[in-house]
Amino acid sequence: MNDSSNARRSDTTRTAILRAARERFATDGYERATIRAIAKDARIDPSMVMRYYGNKEGLFAAAVSHDLRLPDLSSVARDEVGHALVSHFLTLWEENDELTAMMRVGVTNERGAELIQGIFRAQVLPVTRQACPDPEQAPARAALTAAQLLGLALTRYVLRLPPAVALSHEEVVAWVGPTVQRYLTAPSP
Repeated sequence: MNDSSNARRSDTTRTAILRAARERFATDGYERATIRAIAKDARIDPSMVMRYYGNKEGLFAAAVSHDLRLPDLSSVARDEVGHALVSHFLTLWEENDELTAMMRVGVTNERGAELIQGIFRAQVLPVTRQACPDPEQAPARAALTAAQLLGLALTRYVLRLPPAVALSHEEVVAWVGPTVQRYLTAPSP
């Protein structure tokens, strides 16, 4: 086989491993997910998972590293940033099981929590700084925004509380958007 064929096969194997890992972490959580189960789901030998990712922690980090693709709030009307963020997060959760896996693992595992904290620092905090009136308050405002959005995700996508699941995208944005808006732009209490 030539190098390009090997590279394609390697990419296909990595993709299968990551897909299986995301599904397994989302279903079983970090502690119960095993390399063997993930390898079985990917239809490969467990040694291949170890070859590409080293261990379960390395696999988890690769499987849940996620770009939230947060919108540039400078192009959003100031009184609409809360609605824009809530709508954006809903769309992400509805399109991506990876975020469900991150949530499940983040609440039960220290390494998972650290990964979520890293995403918060690198992605949510800078977006909050764009919207808030006082940059010194950005960390507190970002934390409150994250609490609201993660609480929504927990009830709607992880715990699947029927009333939370039953709400349409538009209803969730209408209810939660003003709260996030207040966290981001209201005068400090």
